[in-house]
Amino acid sequence: MTIDLPISSQSCQTLDDWLCYIEQSHPQHQIELGLDRVLQVARRADLQQLPGQVVLIAGTNGKGTTARCMEQLLLDSGRSVAVYSSPHLVHFRERLRINQQDVADEKWVEAFAFVEQLRESIDLTYFEFTTLAAFYLIKTLQPDLALVEVGLGGRLDATNIVTPDLSVLTTIDLDHQDWLGSDREAIGREKAGIFRANQVAVVAEQNVPASVFAVASEKNSQLLCAGRDYSWQQAEHSWQCVLGPEVLSELPLVQLPLQNCATALMALQQLQLLPAQEVVRRSLAQVQLAGRMQWLQHQPAILLDVAHNPQSIAYLAQQLATMKSRFRHIHAVCGMLQDKIKPDALAALQSLVEHWHLVSLPAPRGATAHQLQAVVPQGQQVSLYNDVLSGYRHAESVVSDDDLLLVFGSFVTVSAVLAYTSPPEAK
Repeated sequence: MTIDLPISSQSCQTLDDWLCYIEQSHPQHQIELGLDRVLQVARRADLQQLPGQVVLIAGTNGKGTTARCMEQLLLDSGRSVAVYSSPHLVHFRERLRINQQDVADEKWVEAFAFVEQLRESIDLTYFEFTTLAAFYLIKTLQPDLALVEVGLGGRLDATNIVTPDLSVLTTIDLDHQDWLGSDREAIGREKAGIFRANQVAVVAEQNVPASVFAVASEKNSQLLCAGRDYSWQQAEHSWQCVLGPEVLSELPLVQLPLQNCATALMALQQLQLLPAQEVVRRSLAQVQLAGRMQWLQHQPAILLDVAHNPQSIAYLAQQLATMKSRFRHIHAVCGMLQDKIKPDALAALQSLVEHWHLVSLPAPRGATAHQLQAVVPQGQQVSLYNDVLSGYRHAESVVSDDDLLLVFGSFVTVSAVLAYTSPPEAK
């Protein structure tokens, strides 16, 4: 009988070794918010002081697409850009990209070894450890700008040890209530914790909780709010963005929320890095992000989206409603985490999805297909599966060329399908 012994840092040779070591020390699902531990370690090597300009991005939804839009616009302006985000979809190295390239495994190995030595006897959570490693890499690689996505909340998230030149708050909705509070006011206060004294913060949320304004007042932060200080308007074949007195017109429509694109433009304007309009048009025309309204194929049509909370699922439903007439039937492969299953979690999709393929996600956080069945709108066809790939393979086998197969509900669900469908060289 083979006994798996705990791995030690001294035996770590590969990225997988390090991830196993960090996971066994503090599993990903064990969350401990707070800045004391991570800041104490960071200060030993000034990891909280990132090079160039720094943008800190918080919000319930839209962080990834806002950062992606900013990244593309900056790259097309000739600047070097680092983007730190989580979670990843297929490979851990996706969490940090420099100039749109994932940082190589060997660089992550170097960074983890550095943080392990730096922390000495201080215990770090999985996210704290990986965040410090990412900050080490950003300092080493010296990009012009670092776009840093908050992991959870804002005020007590490990990313909040940096001093941003600009803060961005995308949206505020009910999510992670066990950690952030039971209502939008409490959640808004936590997310507004990324604001800085006497600095600008761009806020994309169009129904801003009073708590966000209160935090801004306490910190003397200047808020630039969607609908008041900047706006966007969609036409049939294009859209325009109004940034104060500046108007960007005839912008190409994209598969990402225009709210996030407009927020990216506003953020760049505030950093005095907004490109010329022809560069903006060219950049937006090529912006896309894996797992966000991502077309895997078109016949039959397979669409992936990481929508996993009420706000993002409602947006997904809006997009599906505009394209429903193109398809005979819509099938959905759905797997969710237990804390996302609310009585009306899937209500927005009731009139759109005709056949639900419900899949169980791995413990400890994943919900079973039977748990998910309890929130599926009644009267619709339902099939249950023990795992994502079983559900996906069966759904793929029964859809017709004129049907749409939607895969959504969690990063875990989408990542499993992406890993399964990726070409061998990408795996």
